[in-house]
Amino acid sequence: MARALAGCGAQVAILDLNIEPAKALIHSLGPHGKQIALHQCDVLNRDSVAKAAQDVIGQFGKIDCLINGAGGNKAAATTGPDLKFFDLPADALRWVFDLNILGTMLPCQAFGKVMAEQGHGIILNISSMNSFRPLTRIPAYSGAKAAVSNFTQWLAVHMAQEYSPKIRVNAVAPGFFLTNQNRFLLTDKETGELTKRGNQIIAHTPMARFGEPKDLFGAVLWLLSPASEFVTGTVIPIDGGFSAYSGV
Repeated sequence: MARALAGCGAQVAILDLNIEPAKALIHSLGPHGKQIALHQCDVLNRDSVAKAAQDVIGQFGKIDCLINGAGGNKAAATTGPDLKFFDLPADALRWVFDLNILGTMLPCQAFGKVMAEQGHGIILNISSMNSFRPLTRIPAYSGAKAAVSNFTQWLAVHMAQEYSPKIRVNAVAPGFFLTNQNRFLLTDKETGELTKRGNQIIAHTPMARFGEPKDLFGAVLWLLSPASEFVTGTVIPIDGGFSAYSGV
């Protein structure tokens, strides 16, 4: 998403707890890398997020868009042969909920306040196909992403009614993308072949493939542009048809 936005001429600020990977991204972009700034930020720390918002304002003068990209799951919150649902530790479940829903809400507070004061802005949250169709084994992640979708709708109404109809809030719900986080859940580390879970996903995806990062660009750019100025409170699936397929 940072690549796509920078390629369109936007000034982009990447906020991350660990900024080293983002440095590699900037280096790979060549001249467009000059349009990207890095700020260290802990999305679960209100003061850290507030400081990041002020730093971005100080650098760019305003904030047009916020993309909430923080999220994820962890093994300790995932059921399996050696970890039953009844034994999932509360601290692991809490970690997943906090990262996904609080990690969305706190930035919306800090950056949304700036948008309320300036009277315009766009917030784009990252939900998941799990919010529509909960997957086996990952109850906390599925529940947290469902909360992100619900919060997206709530915030869209709140910002439009209480502050400005020129503040829009939407979300994208990616289907199954092969990323570093889930690569070895979906493919075998040794052979590269699909795992049983990977095969199940492909069998239920009419387009018969995993998503690629570029598959997000169209919807993201649309939702961040004036082309969608009458669109708010939506959650757009980007899933190769997974949510439309009953399996029959």
